[in-house]
Amino acid sequence: MARDKKSKTVLARYAAGERAFPDLDRDHGVYNFDNADLRGAIFSRTFLFATFRNANLAGAIFSRCNVKTCDFSRANLTGATFYNSAIDAAIFDGAVLTDADFEEASAYGHVFGAGELPPH
Repeated sequence: MARDKKSKTVLARYAAGERAFPDLDRDHGVYNFDNADLRGAIFSRTFLFATFRNANLAGAIFSRCNVKTCDFSRANLTGATFYNSAIDAAIFDGAVLTDADFEEASAYGHVFGAGELPPH
């Protein structure tokens, strides 16, 4: 999947030092963040369609987000937080989830408790 203009714009904002991205929305289409370095990025209160395959999302925060269809395959999610986020059909195949926090995230009616992780 080629990187589109909107995805490049977000990555340029990140490269310029911005870390909070509350303005990403499904109406903007699918974001391609494959192989991107988004360590410490903050996605909050957003409905996000994106691919994060092989991305570095260490310490990233997904708070009150809908990431139901996102692909996090082989992403580094070390220390990432998915607090109170919907992760129903998100893909975490081969993702590194060391110290990742899914407390109060939900998938198919299940609300994750402290220390619980999705299948990966």
